Amino acid sequence: MKALVFDGKKLALAAVPAPRLREGEALIKVHLAGICSTDIEIMRGYLSFRGIPGHEFVGTVVSAPAKRFVGKRVVGEINVPCGRCATCKAGLGKHCASRGVLGISGRSGAFAEYLALPVKNLHVVPASLSDEEAAFTELVAAACEIPEQIEIRREDRVLVLGDGRLAAMVAQVLLPRTARLAVLGRNSRKLVALRKLGIRTHGPGSAKTLLRSQDLVIECTGSHLGLPLAVKLVKPRGCVVLKSTFHGNLEWNPAPLVVDEITVVGSRCGPFEPALSLLGKGTVRVLPFLSAVYPLERWETAFRAVRRAGAFKVLIRMD
Repeated sequence: MKALVFDGKKLALAAVPAPRLREGEALIKVHLAGICSTDIEIMRGYLSFRGIPGHEFVGTVVSAPAKRFVGKRVVGEINVPCGRCATCKAGLGKHCASRGVLGISGRSGAFAEYLALPVKNLHVVPASLSDEEAAFTELVAAACEIPEQIEIRREDRVLVLGDGRLAAMVAQVLLPRTARLAVLGRNSRKLVALRKLGIRTHGPGSAKTLLRSQDLVIECTGSHLGLPLAVKLVKPRGCVVLKSTFHGNLEWNPAPLVVDEITVVGSRCGPFEPALSLLGKGTVRVLPFLSAVYPLERWETAFRAVRRAGAFKVLIRMD
């Protein structure tokens, strides 16, 4: 099959063997795969990953031990835990120390014509959703993780820091939960797209007026500068939810966390069923944040496109 393979230095289109299925796994023909910020960080050395990256996908099940999935359009959760350790038995499989993570750690990913995932990771896509919409499921699920972790009250001042694809999903997921949500970003084109959905926005010049004022700051910048700024924006005894992952080190004095008694919550993957429900109801709209779709043969153009200022989600068509 054709796949994009990263060797530690460069990404290249190559012919590789099709996945060999392990017990309980399904073979999935990939339709679309999304380029995520984590994929960009992998190219920079994040987690020292080697192999086929990509973890946001929609595809059709070709074969599976559970026949009800065969022929179905699916999306899939990316963590594959061992199922045996104390962490897994406590219901925290996505934190299993021995887990594989699709296209990120120890497991071939979605930038390929076919991939393998356990049947228990799969979720059937409603017929009402297009492939393009379904390809956003993992991203929307990551946003859905936030209200699973913390309580958000109607009167809370909530600021989403960043204006990219994840920030757009987070803002939409949290908007019904608070009357005081806003996005602080830098790109005027992206902020316009958010305002069209009724989301209040602030440009970069507004940061000084927002210092120490927010009950909750959701950090979605994808930058090492995000957390220090979030801590400046949140009020004493407020909460910062950290969403960014990046390759590199953060050189920053965390003393403000202690002095202002700020809570920091790490937040990663989230639940797929609520994400699919929000997509199906139209509560979260994703097509305004789809910048482009490219065939696999034009993958280099796709990766250049996702790095452009003003770009949101870029998809690669695998089939």
